[in-house]
Amino acid sequence: MNATSAATASAVTFVWLGMVLAISFLEAPLKFRAPGVSVRIGLGIGRLVFRALNIVECVLATAVVVAVAAGDAPARIVGCTVAAVVLLVGQLAVLRPRLNRRSDRVLAGEDLPRSRGHLFYVAFEAAKVVALLGLGVTLLAV
Repeated sequence: MNATSAATASAVTFVWLGMVLAISFLEAPLKFRAPGVSVRIGLGIGRLVFRALNIVECVLATAVVVAVAAGDAPARIVGCTVAAVVLLVGQLAVLRPRLNRRSDRVLAGEDLPRSRGHLFYVAFEAAKVVALLGLGVTLLAV
């Protein structure tokens, strides 16, 4: 893999990783602990924040894919890239629509039990963190 593509993909990967860690594992759980933040308000804020995060993730994922493709990357880098992108697509295409339908109901005033769907989302996020970390470290070793 050429040095420019590896450096670009590595930088973008670590930015992507940092955003996922900061939003998903720091901001998201903490907002519900703030005084005066109800579940409805937290969901409203979360939807806005995650919509923005997911848009940025798509841009970053595209940049990583382009850099990896342009750099004639070895299979281990391609594998980590594919894993991260597949996890993101799964979140956007499968999990987010279900979570959005449920949060629509909560925001409309329905009193629903805690969502197990969020646990799947968190599992995908954790797996994506592992994939991005593996990708970033592998790219640094090139």
